[in-house]
Amino acid sequence: MAEGKAPARLPEDPEARSARLSGPAFWVAFLLAACGLVLAVNQVFNLGLFGFRPIATAYYYLILGCFGGFAFLAFPALKRQRARVPWFDWLLAAATVALGIWLASAALTIQLAGWNVTAPDWAAWLGLVLILLVLDGVRRTGEVVLFFACLLFGIFPVFAGEMPGFLWGVAFSPLDAVREHVFGTESIIGIPMQVVSDTLIGFLVFGVVLSATGGASFFMDFALALMGTSRGGPAKVAVVSSATFGMLSGSPTSNVLTTGTLTIPTMKRCGYAPHYAGAVEACASTGGALMPPVMGAAAFIMANFLNVPYAEVMVAALLPSLLFYAALFLQTDLYAIRRGLRGVSREEVPPLGPTLAAGWYYIAAIVALTVLLLVFRIEAQAPFWVSLFLLLIALLRARRSGFNLRRFCGLVVDAGQAIAQIVALIAGIGLIIGALSMTGVANSFSRELVQYAGGNVALLLFFGALTSFILGMGMTASACYIFLAIVLAPALVQAGLDPMASHLYVLYWGIVSFITPPVALAAIAAASIAGSSPMKTGLMALRVGCLLLLLPVLFVLQPALILRGEWMVILQAVATAAVAILLLASAFEGYLYRVGVLAPVPRLLVLAGGLLLLVPEATTDLIGLLLGAAGAGLALLVRRPRPA
Repeated sequence: MAEGKAPARLPEDPEARSARLSGPAFWVAFLLAACGLVLAVNQVFNLGLFGFRPIATAYYYLILGCFGGFAFLAFPALKRQRARVPWFDWLLAAATVALGIWLASAALTIQLAGWNVTAPDWAAWLGLVLILLVLDGVRRTGEVVLFFACLLFGIFPVFAGEMPGFLWGVAFSPLDAVREHVFGTESIIGIPMQVVSDTLIGFLVFGVVLSATGGASFFMDFALALMGTSRGGPAKVAVVSSATFGMLSGSPTSNVLTTGTLTIPTMKRCGYAPHYAGAVEACASTGGALMPPVMGAAAFIMANFLNVPYAEVMVAALLPSLLFYAALFLQTDLYAIRRGLRGVSREEVPPLGPTLAAGWYYIAAIVALTVLLLVFRIEAQAPFWVSLFLLLIALLRARRSGFNLRRFCGLVVDAGQAIAQIVALIAGIGLIIGALSMTGVANSFSRELVQYAGGNVALLLFFGALTSFILGMGMTASACYIFLAIVLAPALVQAGLDPMASHLYVLYWGIVSFITPPVALAAIAAASIAGSSPMKTGLMALRVGCLLLLLPVLFVLQPALILRGEWMVILQAVATAAVAILLLASAFEGYLYRVGVLAPVPRLLVLAGGLLLLVPEATTDLIGLLLGAAGAGLALLVRRPRPA
């Protein structure tokens, strides 16, 4: 493969528009998406369009009908089946829409008559049809592991009375289980579906609008203008651009395939090894899903589980994300110093002034979104206002941007597909939550877990990390988080750990699988662009992004790292963490500022010092500083000449 060029065949972008959405399918999808978006705007802003003000459950059923039906048009029954929408998918889409409308029209009766217990048999049989459609939607939009998890937990209430130990729960007949799943408010239309419908739709729309109006290109040009000519500039550009775009899109793999096609070839051209370039992009893109203000779907569901404003989750997640990106930035810089790498030529770098003039409104959009979330705290409405702002700018600059009616229709369909995917997944995950809730197993599981651990926090954290990682390999980050937020996070809280830190711990470890072999979806996507070995790229991503594994342990043990506690403690924790990151980055890359290349023994001392500084104890901080200083001093004594 020629240097600097992306390979001819790239992995599929999971958020790219389905090839099946063309011709009549496109316009039906447009109609479903438009109806769903109008419903969402009507509900979020309480507009009462045409006098239509549905009760909450009716709204959730309509969202499930519109976007669930969309999912059958966009996502094929078999991965190879992409050419067109077959007749049975049209039928399944129509059935989903019809069931959604029927449930919405009967929502008041369902609520007042308690259909989760008393629904007539004919309604329960129709509910079973909906469950089967939900399961097929999960199979199409998610991984096989998630499908089987939803299937097994969906039927779990039928066998709960025969399960051993803490898995024993209240048993239900098959039709009674269906009644709870479909007509109750803790299963298919439980908390996850409520969060998606009430809050997340606007952020998904914002992500699509940002991408469709050229946000990714602007952030790339902006980062290139700032740092492109510096030593190792392309790697720093990858870190900054992926952080800024990723914190708004919230999808690691899609972020790699958006920004990585530009950053990885440029990194290679400037001297970075292909597997290292892919690893940096994979880590930077993955960290974006944990970076405020958006952070992906799981963060909004977390706020609901914790019963706190989303702004509180944003504030708690900010410092760990900044520390992670600081570690990435330092490693790329030290790598460049040790190998004498330069940036791109000034001719290839766009001038900063014209770049800002051409895309200032993207920065304004980020600032506006952050202010609306933190100051005004209008989580549901904020992304719609910012999306409207970007669309108005695109219309005013239509001659330059090429934004027209056709592109707007495409934008609506793209937004519909993004929402349809998350709605289909969340509906299936609702079966898991509903089963654990109706049988009472969720509470007993957490209680038994604490008893088995015997109050050993380290054992609980290890079990949590292992479970999160394993589930993260087969589920989306949101699915993994939701499951563990119900069965594991309460156990961590019962053990005396901070609730916010416990939930962030689960979320972080669910994200880790994106850069950790054998799955490492973000690393594999980056490797395909870099033309490097997926396993080698994944292992390098694990090394470069190892702070993603360490940070959750640290902020669980020291909540000051998520800005909780007294300010003096927070400042001390931030200072020691910053020094620790510098030492760790130096140890990983074998180079320390103002010291030079580190020989093996000084390198080990610096590594040990960095790890000890991360432990939230005064004694370990002191020992870590002494070891780091000893490593630097020894390196100066045996100083090697800097490579040419």
